[in-house]
Amino acid sequence: MSQPTAVGDAAPATMRAVVVTRPGDLDALEIKDAPVPALRPGWVRIKVKAFGVNESEVTTRKGESDPEVTYPRVPGIEGVGVIDQAPEDSGLRPGQQVATMMGGMGRSFDGSYAQYVTVPVTQVIPFETSLPWDVVGALPEMFQTAYGSLTTGLDLKAGQTLLIRGGTSTVGLSAATIAKDLGVTVISTTRQADRADELRAMGIDHPIVDDGKIAEKVRDLAPKGVDAALELVGCTVLPDTFGCVRAHGTVCFTGALAGQWTIPDFTPFMIPGGVRLTAYAGEASDLPAEVFQHQLQAIAEGRLKGPVAKVYHGLEQVRSAQAGVEAGTSPGKHVVLLDD
Repeated sequence: MSQPTAVGDAAPATMRAVVVTRPGDLDALEIKDAPVPALRPGWVRIKVKAFGVNESEVTTRKGESDPEVTYPRVPGIEGVGVIDQAPEDSGLRPGQQVATMMGGMGRSFDGSYAQYVTVPVTQVIPFETSLPWDVVGALPEMFQTAYGSLTTGLDLKAGQTLLIRGGTSTVGLSAATIAKDLGVTVISTTRQADRADELRAMGIDHPIVDDGKIAEKVRDLAPKGVDAALELVGCTVLPDTFGCVRAHGTVCFTGALAGQWTIPDFTPFMIPGGVRLTAYAGEASDLPAEVFQHQLQAIAEGRLKGPVAKVYHGLEQVRSAQAGVEAGTSPGKHVVLLDD
């Protein structure tokens, strides 16, 4: 069995962490002293520098997550920081910049709302960048989901036309930046007319207002239908999204912002002839390190934008960050930055 390698001085015995001891409102997020998690075989320990705040963590706090979530629990499905300890055969070195996400973080085991987190080696993505931690902290989960949806889900190619339904979500904004960098024409939706300018500022070619029926509007822009559609709103609008896509085009179902994951009395004949339906729900391993590195470089060069709604300083601001996510009034990611 490989032995862990520690960075610098030994980690302290205790750390500060946000703990949900019981499902509830924002008051259920309590800052506590907790033991620094011990390293176990095949895992690494990360000193957390920043983490994004996500809808799934709000549902965990409310007690609305999958049955796998038990309490008390440290939430947090993603984080960025530096390796504190790692097995000698992991290929990771102490002090190395890394990102991690999903794979049970914050759900089946304690997550990133803490000064230290331990995760399996398989869900660690190393990188090198001089970008600020708050910028990097916004990226892992939303870029992984967006990238996986566009590649695995849609097999998107340069020169194609993409519809993003749910365009002001963090995944929608990330997908738009990745698609534009690839050379794709992007049509993206918002339910609020006054947010169309925000989409244009992100480089989106054609923002449209979504009133639940957008197929005619999309066909005005792409008469034969779009090549690909990323469905983030969910089953409430999926039949209408089908009507936006050309024959032999593809719809990828990735999210359900409207809260409906199933269609009553579904029949395959609801799918127009020749239109393909896929789905995406991936893990950290779906975002190769070289792809994440490329995205960081593209942000540094100004070719991609990392959509950040607001940065919060310290674990004491986690309640405010989750309140910001619930309010949904600012496009982009809410990020908590941990000060040394």
